[in-house]
Amino acid sequence: MSSDQVKRWDLARLDLFAHVAHLGSLTKVAVARSGTQSAISRQIAALERDCGGRLFYRTGRGVALTQLGERMLRRVKAILEQTELLSEEIGGSAGVPSGEVRIGALPSLYRSLIWPLFLSVSERYPSIRLRIFEGSGGQIDEWLSNGYVDIGLPYRYGGRMPRGVERLIAADSYLIGPCADRLTAGKSIDFSMLDGRPMVLPGAPSSMRVSLDQIAKRKGIKLNVVLDADSLQIQKEIVFERRGYTVLPRHAVLGELQAGTLQAARIINPVVGRTVVLATSTARPVSLASREVAKLVRELCSKAF
Repeated sequence: MSSDQVKRWDLARLDLFAHVAHLGSLTKVAVARSGTQSAISRQIAALERDCGGRLFYRTGRGVALTQLGERMLRRVKAILEQTELLSEEIGGSAGVPSGEVRIGALPSLYRSLIWPLFLSVSERYPSIRLRIFEGSGGQIDEWLSNGYVDIGLPYRYGGRMPRGVERLIAADSYLIGPCADRLTAGKSIDFSMLDGRPMVLPGAPSSMRVSLDQIAKRKGIKLNVVLDADSLQIQKEIVFERRGYTVLPRHAVLGELQAGTLQAARIINPVVGRTVVLATSTARPVSLASREVAKLVRELCSKAF
């Protein structure tokens, strides 16, 4: 890649290429960017013309990098990182947090944390641009390790916390049922009452699923999982349609509880806990903008939970 090419290539197009390479799907990128697959395909085709070869080949599940694409991605990541660091350095030298901050967040946090965070950042730091990626705890950990996100908000289980993470939200698990459901009408429910109930739960190797299965085995009961679904929206929809129950933290269904469309009973004997933590990527230096956004996350969590 020559310096002349870097000058004339659109950095936004290079960022798009990196995004497609990361997700491995034009459709997923279109959804994430609120665009169309055809428009993204045209941008990638234009970039391929500039490169003089194919960057992706199609697979049964999406797209994968060609050898040229793999070489290109290494250079593009370096260019984008240097551009971002330059922007942050210029803003930081003036004492003004600026630039893009990428956050990997659990879907359950969108209403209770991510939306208020967007409003707070917009008000206090208009030069900071948030970019939110929803994913499972495992996905967020991977994004943190390779530097794809600056801040991660995954779950951790158990009392001990790994080094480099901060506890944000202690969240007990609730059995989620539909409106006017008898089983979830009370404030709490014994774990043994889950025996044989139709359940929609995340599939293995979800840490929560493993924990629920282990507790059920110890208690000698059977979890009747009628659907494995990692999607929070699917889990809630199944419950709303009275086709099963699910197990979630209360903040994940806060809007539905306030609207009266779902119910939640805290699971006891035993209490099934989880902790939302804050972690920053060690793959690159933490920018001033990321530090300020992390402060806002802590502030919002201390007030809301």
